[in-house]
Amino acid sequence: MLRPPPRFAAWLLKTFSHPDTSEEVQGDLLELYAYWVETVGQRSADWRYSLSALKLLRPLAQRKTNEQYTTPFFLSPVMLRNYLKIAFRNLSRNKSYATINVSGLALGMTCAILIFTLVSYHLSFDNFHANADRIYRFVTEQHRETVHYSRSVPGPLGKSFRNDYTFGEKVARVATYDDVLITLESGKDVQKFKEDEGVAFTETDFFDIFNYPLLKGDKATVLTQPNTAILTERIARKYFGNTNPINKTFRVDNKVSFRVTGILKDLPINTDRRTEIYVSYVTLKQFDDWLASDDAWGGITSAMQCYVKLRPGVSPARVESLLPAYVKKYRAKSKNVHVYKLQPLADLHFDARYGGAMTKTNLLVLGLIGLFLMITACVNFVNLATAQALNRAKEVGVRKVLGSIRGQLFWQFISETGLITITAVVLAIVLSLLTLPYMNEWFQSQIRINLLTDWRLTLFILAATFFVIFFSGSYPGLIIARFQPVLALKGKLSQQNIGGFNIRRSLIVTQFAISQMLIIGVIVIANQMRYAKQSDLGFNKDAVVMLPIATGSNPQTMHTLTDRFSKVSGVKNVSLCRAAPSSSSNWTTSPTYDNRAEPENFNVNVRAADDHYVPMFELDLVAGRNIFPADSVKEFLVNEMFAKKLNLKSPDELLGKMVSLNGGRLKGPIVGIIRDFHDLSFHQAINAVCIGSDMNNYDYYAVKIDLANTQQTLAGLNKTWNEMHPDQVYDYEFLDEQIAEFYETESLMLKLIQAFAAMAIFIGCLGLYGLVSFMASQKTKEIGIRKVLGSTTGQIIWIFAKEFSRLILIAFIVAAPVAWYVMNAWLKNFQFQISIGADVFAIAIAGTFLIAFVTVGYQATKAALMNPIKSLRSE
Repeated sequence: MLRPPPRFAAWLLKTFSHPDTSEEVQGDLLELYAYWVETVGQRSADWRYSLSALKLLRPLAQRKTNEQYTTPFFLSPVMLRNYLKIAFRNLSRNKSYATINVSGLALGMTCAILIFTLVSYHLSFDNFHANADRIYRFVTEQHRETVHYSRSVPGPLGKSFRNDYTFGEKVARVATYDDVLITLESGKDVQKFKEDEGVAFTETDFFDIFNYPLLKGDKATVLTQPNTAILTERIARKYFGNTNPINKTFRVDNKVSFRVTGILKDLPINTDRRTEIYVSYVTLKQFDDWLASDDAWGGITSAMQCYVKLRPGVSPARVESLLPAYVKKYRAKSKNVHVYKLQPLADLHFDARYGGAMTKTNLLVLGLIGLFLMITACVNFVNLATAQALNRAKEVGVRKVLGSIRGQLFWQFISETGLITITAVVLAIVLSLLTLPYMNEWFQSQIRINLLTDWRLTLFILAATFFVIFFSGSYPGLIIARFQPVLALKGKLSQQNIGGFNIRRSLIVTQFAISQMLIIGVIVIANQMRYAKQSDLGFNKDAVVMLPIATGSNPQTMHTLTDRFSKVSGVKNVSLCRAAPSSSSNWTTSPTYDNRAEPENFNVNVRAADDHYVPMFELDLVAGRNIFPADSVKEFLVNEMFAKKLNLKSPDELLGKMVSLNGGRLKGPIVGIIRDFHDLSFHQAINAVCIGSDMNNYDYYAVKIDLANTQQTLAGLNKTWNEMHPDQVYDYEFLDEQIAEFYETESLMLKLIQAFAAMAIFIGCLGLYGLVSFMASQKTKEIGIRKVLGSTTGQIIWIFAKEFSRLILIAFIVAAPVAWYVMNAWLKNFQFQISIGADVFAIAIAGTFLIAFVTVGYQATKAALMNPIKSLRSE
């Protein structure tokens, strides 16, 4: 190995050489030094090198001080124009290289733009209200054996707080009822509308707290009178067309009539309050007497919410310290201990405990995925650019000999990177616009991409463009700029001169580690969703249609319609019930067991249902019998969990014991024990459940049908319904669709991660394809020699495959523990969950190998099948 020349002499030469000729002089003298070492020995070579350096000092120094080269600034307009011209020519000559890089960067940027748009959309929710930092919602923590969180409070709380304290600048209660029937009568014509977002009974201060502009009507008096209402522009057009809606009337659930006194501007897309019909709160007593009562401290319902805008300088902690007084005054004896708190407006959209639509954790995960995909695309670029660097060695050598400095060469490569990146960004914007409707469909959102009005998105795209240009282009640019011209022109540059294989190996490992983490995430989430949907829930959910009971129905009407439904062709069974065994609509209360003095310290989920409920849903009776037909509570069925909560040795001990619910208003003996079933989603534990007949609390007809004649049966149900209720809207939903809504957020995340994992894999495959193509061209002579010496096609292919196999294994070793940790943390959101077994990782690594081998195989096979004579001639 050649020892370097004397350091002091080399330092003198470097210090006093002119920058424009330094490399040439040092290179020439270095070659002479190597020749002297071979011919006269090391010591004589050192002396000759030192003497030559000293002889060159004077002319070099004079040249340095007297001669001035007029080199243009490397970022001058002339140089920039030159950079772009040469960049365009280089990319035109290397179309496959440019295409792979543009495709990879475009896909990565498309994902980044979509994710940024989605995250920005969710972060913007309800940020348009004035003084949003002072707006809070009262919420409830219910402390029993566990803590339950509710976004609701007792109805009287808002009024009491407003009257007792001055901390609130404005306080407003809102009682929202979903899925209401709206009826319009115009002469003999009757129009019916089913409003999923419902009607909100609202106190007037609500519109002083929130910025929902009133276009028509007096804000101070618009909802002060009973039976008055305001509508959004959209709803007003829907109901009354282009006529003036003021003073027009409509009915809600065929119970109460309202007169329109104002029109609201249409709601923005980034608000969680989607109700578009607001009616006077003083009318609530006509609609729901219990909730409107000033004494309704006994329980809470999801309908009631209360908001407050605190006065400037008032802290939420100060207000929260006052709220326990209401618990002591109105709920002192209740085992269901309420803790009232204030939830900031900024948290409403993100706190899943209180019904938030999108957690910040999910947004963080999406943001990281977007960043990883951009990094993956940039890694592709760096890999391919450094691999292609050897092909440009002579170009760089000539440029350096003609006077180019490192800065010029660096910016030359950055300009090429910029040209590729800008092309990719334009393509990414087009792809984002084409893809956005599908994302909106998934999320049931109205997200828009508008670069002219959304300055944040424009700034993000510009920042991302510059990030990609400099992140992707800097390293290859620096590598190319430091080539030694002598070695470049002689073709003696090696892989070590462009950073070697180790840098590219590290980048490939990073790329595949990201892909494998996403693949493992997809497999775990998909398995958990499959587990939740296919596991035995403890009841039969198949072929059950849930039909809401018509507004104003009485027991006789319900029985009549049940009998008529039973006679429809294809109907197997019909049950009247409050909800299906597993439902998001729950009625919970503290039970009193066996006439004890105090209620139990646990909650029971009440399922009001008739005697057909158990056989239709195939609930398993483990002891006792089913309830007898009745219109009111006479007896109860309970589940095994009820016995466990009471610490009984056997569920049979419950039979014959009395249970009272809802403060003693519902009372009866236990006549049967049902095997535990999932009354909630897999996110929550199984609760104690009571089932008993109560016509006053039925909300649905549950109809079991024969799926062989689904359309005919549904048409028969529709006809029967309209004959009984011509004034109401027929609506239905299959039970399995209702249960699927439990996992709506997880299903959306699964779709997104699947899409982004596919993108990451595709981008990685583009990079692999490009690298294998380059390796094949570099190994043409080697492959030809190996074939002449007898190597088989499989052995030639293995030359390529073994390199990438090692890298994929290393990537898996990096990705597996990270993915295991992250997905275990995600699974903690479920009380009933899968375990992450070895099969998950086996599928991930096998899938990655398969994808990589398919990608590598084409080019490797093509190279292996090449005629060795042509291979050797091409060299």
